[in-house]
Amino acid sequence: MAKDLLIISEAIEKFLDERKYTTLRDVLKTMQAADIAALFEILPRRKLSLLFRLLPKEQAAEAFVEMDLDLQEHLIHGFSDNELKEIVDELYLDDTVDMVEELPANVVKRILAQANPETRQLINEMLQYPEDSAGSVMTTEYVDLSADMTVPDAIKHIKRTGVDKETINVCYVTSSDRKLIGEVPIRSLILAEDKETVGEIMQKNVISVTTQEDQEEVAQTFAKYDCIALPVVDSEGRLVGIVTVDDAIDILQSEATEDIDKMAAVTPSDRPYLKLSTFAIYKSRIPWLLILMISATFTGSIITHYESALSSYLVLTASIPMLMDTGGNCGSQASATIIRGISLQQIKFSDIFRVVWKETRVALLCGLTLAAVNFVKLILLSKVTVTVAAVICLTLVFTVFVAKIVGCTLPILAKRVGGDPAVMASPFLTTIVDALSLIIYFEIAGVLLHI
Repeated sequence: MAKDLLIISEAIEKFLDERKYTTLRDVLKTMQAADIAALFEILPRRKLSLLFRLLPKEQAAEAFVEMDLDLQEHLIHGFSDNELKEIVDELYLDDTVDMVEELPANVVKRILAQANPETRQLINEMLQYPEDSAGSVMTTEYVDLSADMTVPDAIKHIKRTGVDKETINVCYVTSSDRKLIGEVPIRSLILAEDKETVGEIMQKNVISVTTQEDQEEVAQTFAKYDCIALPVVDSEGRLVGIVTVDDAIDILQSEATEDIDKMAAVTPSDRPYLKLSTFAIYKSRIPWLLILMISATFTGSIITHYESALSSYLVLTASIPMLMDTGGNCGSQASATIIRGISLQQIKFSDIFRVVWKETRVALLCGLTLAAVNFVKLILLSKVTVTVAAVICLTLVFTVFVAKIVGCTLPILAKRVGGDPAVMASPFLTTIVDALSLIIYFEIAGVLLHI
């Protein structure tokens, strides 16, 4: 697809130079909004405003939503007030809120100035919800019905009000006090008899989320129940908005990226890598690097404490990197598996003893296998004594065991106390396992080698 976009971009630049605007408009009308956004990323910035004005109004709004924030900001600076108003009027409310949260204050001021009073009020209300909650990502543009409507009346209502709604695939049934009492898929309405009422064909057991619920849990609800939209209710059960499946996909992508960054000891960023400045990348990495460098002094002090033992058996020094790397790898394997289970709600704090028992058996099998292979290697290739080989291999077994247990329990405990399990996966796990593996190593060496 990237190659196709390059070919299209070259053709579009040629049409722009030749002022073939009708041809350009016809070409753009055949493209998907996401592809137009990708195309705008590779075209020269000076040509984007003209090209954007050639798009039909609805398609322009759809493409605008798909663009990166810096590209949106660039286009907004080139818009007249009327053009900006047209875009704002076409955007769904949740997309407008996303822009208001991320764009600079001077740009936000222009956006809000072009929004009508009702939209501004709704934006302000949604901004009051906690960050990363269902309320902060929902849209208020949905179709609601009353239970006493007949099927023909309901269909007329959808035709009259559904034009500007984000989805009409599912309509929601509310009582006179706005409480959610059911939902009706559009399929059910179309296939129902005219004499039936909405109350007779609606589904009463509605899966819903509250405004305060974490957005990651909302996305997991989509995956669990295969929804295309989820109603959002307040503390009194009143319908206040919906979250659509495209929002759920964005949430999952954002949360996965955030977890990957944290597991790699990098402060998460919403901006793509190529859009980040060198200094921004530096700021996201240096705090963790400083923490890890300082924490590494613990392992250094342990090695210093056992300096005399190392001087007596230099072969012990050669095995330190192998033991620490193996421990870190084993701990990372366990923690990555557990973090995934926690994120998918497959593992809870009450499962901690089952997890430890399972990882204990895995650690025993892995440790014995690695120790056996390493023992043969030490005797045949390194030509060490059986006692020294036993020290190294016993340490390997215990190190694998400790790393697996620490790796599986830290994320669960972090989740229990309200911390982020992903942070435990790399930054702190590595330091803890390294320190423990060295202590085990030198204690075993002290017992077997009498040093």
